[in-house]
Order: sequence, then C-alpha cells, then structure tokens
Amino acid sequence: MTALICGSFAYDNIMTFQDRFKNHILPNKVHILNVCFLVPAMRKEFGGCAGNIAYNLKLLGGDGKPMGTVGVDFKPYADWMDRVGVSRDYLYEIDDAYTAQAFITTDLDDNQITAFHPGAMDFAHQLTVPVEDGISLGLISPDGRDAMIQHAQQFFDAQIPFIFDPGQGLPMFDSDDLMTFIKQASYVTVNDYEAQLLKERTGLSEAQIAQHVQALIVTQGAQGSVVYTSEQQISIPAVKVSELQDPTGCGDAYRAGLIFGIMNEMSWETSCRIASLMGAIKIQHHGTQNHSFSMNEFKQQFEQAYGYHF
Repeated sequence: MTALICGSFAYDNIMTFQDRFKNHILPNKVHILNVCFLVPAMRKEFGGCAGNIAYNLKLLGGDGKPMGTVGVDFKPYADWMDRVGVSRDYLYEIDDAYTAQAFITTDLDDNQITAFHPGAMDFAHQLTVPVEDGISLGLISPDGRDAMIQHAQQFFDAQIPFIFDPGQGLPMFDSDDLMTFIKQASYVTVNDYEAQLLKERTGLSEAQIAQHVQALIVTQGAQGSVVYTSEQQISIPAVKVSELQDPTGCGDAYRAGLIFGIMNEMSWETSCRIASLMGAIKIQHHGTQNHSFSMNEFKQQFEQAYGYHF
C-alpha cells in the first residue's frame, strides 16, 4: 500500500530567550508594545506536517509519499529528504515564494511567541491528488485552506480512504466545512484540545463523530490516546520515557504510526500502540526529524513497552 500525505513543509526556527517575557512586557503598555528579545542561540529544523509524517513513516518502513508546495529556499530540505529516502515525487516549487517558516521563541517559563509565514503553502491548492498512481490511503493534514478542502474532495471522489487530521488548521473551518470532512473521511484524528473544538463546532460528541467514520482517534499527550468506533471505545496508554526533550512533532510521529498500522491492517490496539511509541521516541529528541532507529530496535522497544510482538 502507498499513502499520499498531503500537508505542509516548513522550516522551524527555534530560539530560547534566557529570561521571562513577563519581565519585559509592561501590562499597562501593551497597546504600544515594542520589545526585543535577545536569543543567543537558534536552531533551524526541517518541519511541516507532511514532511514530519513522511519521515516517521519511512523509519517504520512504510511507503508514504508527501504532497505539498515548497519555495525557492527548499534545497537544503530537499537534500535531507534524498539522504533519508523520502520521496519528492509530489512536491512542487513555487518560483516566487519562500518555503513556509515558523519563528518560535520560548522563554524560561515555556511560554512561546510564534510568527508563522505560510509562503508557498498558500499555493497548495494548485496540486491535484494523483488518483491514477496507485495511492491506497490518503491523509489530509494542516495545509492551505483551499488545498485541504479540494484534496479531501478528490480522495472522496476517487474512493480512496483518507485520514482527516486538521491539527492547527481546524479553526479555519466552520461547522459545515467540518461536517463535510467528517462525512468524506474514513478516519479522523485530533488531539484533546482539537477534539473539544471539533465537538463545539459540529455539535457532535466523540461517539456521534465515530458513527460517520471507521474510527475517531484522540491523542491526550502523557495520558495516552482514545479510539472511538461505532461499537467501542479503546484506551491506549502512553509509553513512559526517561527524559522529555521537545514535544514539537510528537503528534506527527503518532500519525505516522497510525498510518503504518492501517496500511498493514493491524488492530486499533496495536496500531495506536505503535503510534504511541513513535511519539515517545520523538519526544526524547530535539527537532522533528532528528530521531532514528532500525525496525528491529523499534520492535524490541514495542515488546518492552507492551509485552507482545506485532
């Protein structure tokens, strides 16, 4: 099986402010805010949902091809994809745009100020799902608004099952948009905050959403995840980790495990345990694509965590 992963590619510029924002922002002067935070160190990481998910699926040995739009500055990212063996078949470069960029500054209290430039991502609606290329599973992850709507419709029209993973793009859609996604999708996956927003905007409970799809998967961070189907609710425990380095990209790692399980027709219990372990491995590393393992190592960790082979 081949999965087409629709979504963003981005550079994540990550900086740490060695103080607290509250010490430099005067509450009675926020209407004329003009501040500068000195950040001695900066990391530039490869990111974006489609890029992260494809990288993690590649680690698991799954056949996943990301589809998205990138900018004129994409060459370092392209070289990285070639080194790790992630397909660039469905990437399109926009000549007069930069690749999407996130500028994230974190203070000593873990508060964050983020500026995001969508750049080439805003042109993703120009791409079309390659329905004749043997795609057997799709994923709609955060991307340009029009692109998410069009690609979901194209999967649906081609009768290709897909996962709806709105992520931080969820606020772009109203109740009617979200109901259309849910009725078109085969699976929906959100985190607990997104699940609450999805319920508020659609007026549906988790159980009611699950009546429209094969499964609704809700991740809950350290509390694990929950799978809702039309017949049952399954709680999946999180994997304990020795150290927490960076939660950025853990959701994408989880999605890759979920895709792997679906592609290999595994049970929900095993699929989401694989996904949970992927998130646990990622959180112990800085950046979203700096972790690696062999499949034998992964299977050993899975057995240690859950007590059985898959």
